[in-house]
Amino acid sequence: MRPVRIALLIAALGSVQAHAGVFDDDEARRQIIDLRVKSEARFDQQAKGQLDLANQIQRQADEISRLRGQIETLNYELETAKKRQQDFYLDLDTRLRKFETAESTNAAVNPENGANSKPASDPAKEGQEYEAALNQFKAGKYKEAAAGFGAFVQKYPASSLAPNAQYWLGNAWYAQRDCKRAIEAQSVVTTKYADSAKAPDAWLAIATCQQELGNPTGTKRSLETVIAKYPTAPAAETARERLKKK
Repeated sequence: MRPVRIALLIAALGSVQAHAGVFDDDEARRQIIDLRVKSEARFDQQAKGQLDLANQIQRQADEISRLRGQIETLNYELETAKKRQQDFYLDLDTRLRKFETAESTNAAVNPENGANSKPASDPAKEGQEYEAALNQFKAGKYKEAAAGFGAFVQKYPASSLAPNAQYWLGNAWYAQRDCKRAIEAQSVVTTKYADSAKAPDAWLAIATCQQELGNPTGTKRSLETVIAKYPTAPAAETARERLKKK
């Protein structure tokens, strides 16, 4: 009987161990499945996050591209407007020069009588030198134009073309991105030649340089000066429009 009891006890222990092994395998499988589900969930979440980030980056890239396009368009329109304004002033300057040269010629032909009358300069020579400097400016040779206009105002300070030459001297400096010298040149127009037709435009040119130099107070003051001193001049209307945009 004793051997039989021992055999039954061994069989029972084996059965318990077998059940325990099955239990351990099932628990391990469940844990693995849980880990797999959690890993897949994390992967899906990371993938979604990466997709959202990629979409956000693409949207930002599209916005940057759109803004860059707008900037390029505005720069083109600005350069076109500057060129159109420059052409307008050049044409106007040519017309005024012809008119003023005619007046100077008449004055030379019919000088005033009296001891205080001064010898008249040669209007034709003045016109040739002025035209030479202006042609340099038209050709984009701004350094040469500045030298030509500078020499002109030194040589003919009392010429009827001196205000125009001084004005274009300032523009020649501005075209070379030298706003400091441009302001100095245009300031001569606004003081020494304050009654000339170029004075209002000189104030506008000064305001432009002040704006580029980061001087909003000076810019505003110059634009207001144009309106106050020359309210009916075309430059005054331009000044009003620029003040509205500030």
